[in-house]
Amino acid sequence: QVQLVESGGGLVQAGGSLRLSCTVSGRTFSNYGMGWFRQAPGKEREFVANIWPSGGMTYYADSVKGRFTISSDNAKNTVYLQMNSLKPEDTAVYYCATKGQSGTYNRPSGYDYWGQGTQVTVSS
Repeated sequence: QVQLVESGGGLVQAGGSLRLSCTVSGRTFSNYGMGWFRQAPGKEREFVANIWPSGGMTYYADSVKGRFTISSDNAKNTVYLQMNSLKPEDTAVYYCATKGQSGTYNRPSGYDYWGQGTQVTVSS
């Protein structure tokens, strides 16, 4: 059984930082891509960042490029999302997910297992 457990969300002022963590169990972590998505109230779930732990390739949404950094610790089966220079528009529930065998890396349909989500709120 594949499980993803996220942590690290919270309330922060604009310009602040947070680091999200996502620990995966039940799957060989390094064999699969990992992604972070977010969903704000009334909006669709959107891509934030992706990493391939085996090779270290990363991809980012334009809206977070230069502010967010995705990384992984293969020994801990954990992927991180370091978020700096946070803006009120970054407020959302953040989800991590494991990349499936098909589909693109920047769409939710490309991922097969999801965490429960962690709330990030950025105040102005």
